[in-house]
Parts: sequence; C-alpha cells; structure tokens
Amino acid sequence: MAEALLQVRDLHGWYGESHILHGMSFEVARGEVVTLLGRNGAGKTTTMRAVMGMLPKRAGSVRFQGRELISLKSNQIARAGIAICPEERGIFASLSVRENLMLPPRVKDGGLEVEEIYRLFPNLRERSASQGTKLSGGEQQMLAIARILRTGAELLLLDEPTEGLAPVIVQQIGNTIRMLRQNGFTIVLVEQNFHFAATVADRHYVVEHGHVIDMIPNAALEANREKLKTYLGV
Repeated sequence: MAEALLQVRDLHGWYGESHILHGMSFEVARGEVVTLLGRNGAGKTTTMRAVMGMLPKRAGSVRFQGRELISLKSNQIARAGIAICPEERGIFASLSVRENLMLPPRVKDGGLEVEEIYRLFPNLRERSASQGTKLSGGEQQMLAIARILRTGAELLLLDEPTEGLAPVIVQQIGNTIRMLRQNGFTIVLVEQNFHFAATVADRHYVVEHGHVIDMIPNAALEANREKLKTYLGV
C-alpha cells in the first residue's frame, strides 16, 4: 500500500461510562477512499468523532502524516488537515448557499475558493442565493461536502453521505466522491450500503462492536458478498 496518511491503532472511546470503541485499528493511504462498513451501532460514527477529537474520552493512537493527534482538541486536529462532514449535514437553514460556503475558516493552505467550489459543484452555483431550507436533500449533502473543502483539509471524513437520498442523488454523491479523489483528496467514508461503497472505495473495513473484524479490498468484494451480508445483516 502507498504511504499511510492516517494510522489508527488500538483506539478506544467512551460516551460517559459507555465503552463504545474497543481497539479500532485501521489505516488509510494518501489518495485512497476507504469505507467503514457495519450495522447501526457498530461504532462507525463514533470512530469518526474519535479521530476528529469530538469524543469526550478516548485512548489509543491516531497518527496523521506521522503526527500523533490523540491528545489534541478538535480545532487543533482541523488545523492539522482533517475535516468531517457529519450525517446531519449542519446546513444553516436561514443562510444562502454562498453564505454557508463562506462560513468555515481556512485552517491550512490549499483550501478552495468559492469559485473553485462552484466549478466542482455547478448545481451550487445555480442555487447560490437560495436559503438552506430551499435545498433538496441531495443539494444539502453536496453543500455540506463542498463547505469543508474551503478549510484546506487533505483528509475528509464523510459520515453516511447517502442516507435518506433517492437513487439518482446517491449516484451524484458517488460521482462527487470519485471527483474529489481525482482532485487529490483522501476520504474515509462511513456507509451501510456496500452496493454504493463498491462504486467509490478502494478498501472496506468491517466494523462490529467497536473494532475492525475484517478488511476487504474492493476487488474482492464480489467474492465476499455472502460474508458481507452476514456481517451487515442484509
């Protein structure tokens, strides 16, 4: 595998007294798209939050570009070059598309200008003056992804970007993820739909009870379809 951009080793995480992550270990090479697959409650989103420093209590190792991040706060991790797009999207309903795009600060060199984002997302240019409440679910998801590109992040954490979207919009989100990869971004994708994951990812980590139980290269996904169905309960 190419140079590892992100290395997670024996990562544990808690919400209060609830021990959710039980030794998560995985790595992501620069330029890869990697998915965390698993059933609801497996610990996928919690892993994202732990990597981003958003979990109240965590232990283990999270290394990004060789630098240990486990003791850093979320804003420090963002400045290191990681950004998260949460499942709830976090669009400001009363602000226009352009105003939403202008909100995130640039924390590293390399953040995209609004005009560059519009070239990547022509639909957002067309809806530039529209309020968040006027956007479809798919447009909101594109805006949520586009917004973090202004920060200068090299690693994008996308949490369930296809959740609740119509098939035609899911296809557009897939095109967006492939486009981002072509533009040099590294992506960790939380997903339950392995049919979608197979169209965008290089490798898949299967998560169960807060730890990785298997790693399946995308080329071997079809051969492992029955095993995946067992893992995911589909």
